[in-house]
Amino acid sequence: MSNNNTKHFLYFAYGSNLLKERLQLNNPSAEFYCKGRIKDYTLNFGNWKGVESSWHGGAATITESLGDDVWGAVWKMNKSDLQSLDKQECVEMGMYRPLEVTVETEKGELSCRTYKMNECVVTDTSPQYKQVVCLGAKQNNLPVEYIKKLEAIETNNYSGPTPLNQIEDVMK
Repeated sequence: MSNNNTKHFLYFAYGSNLLKERLQLNNPSAEFYCKGRIKDYTLNFGNWKGVESSWHGGAATITESLGDDVWGAVWKMNKSDLQSLDKQECVEMGMYRPLEVTVETEKGELSCRTYKMNECVVTDTSPQYKQVVCLGAKQNNLPVEYIKKLEAIETNNYSGPTPLNQIEDVMK
């Protein structure tokens, strides 16, 4: 019979999925496991092939960058949520591709699934997307210096509706 390791996987979130309420909209099994960082990457925001997302600005992605690191949350998830996570990250469309990364955590090094945008055109993010990322960073107790770095990110000043409205309804 299968052991526990085959029923779950670890997912490293660094963007909007840092926020529990956002991730659990489509992935109810997600449980916070620990915080951690990936080395030699930097956080960027962009649009896939330049196409604007439902957030009306750039979505988070990671880019290889020696000496930098990206902090995030490691979520333990049922494998049954893998398909919905891939769908949320638009893997089938080719927007993001899954990636195995080594995450440094207080529990040691963990091998986790994460996502990286394909054909990313770097652009400013919307204030709403930035807000979700910052809320998630605080919710998961990421380092204060890293949160300050996130809070300093420039936005495009978009002020219309975004998926944040759906998340706010869940948080009420």
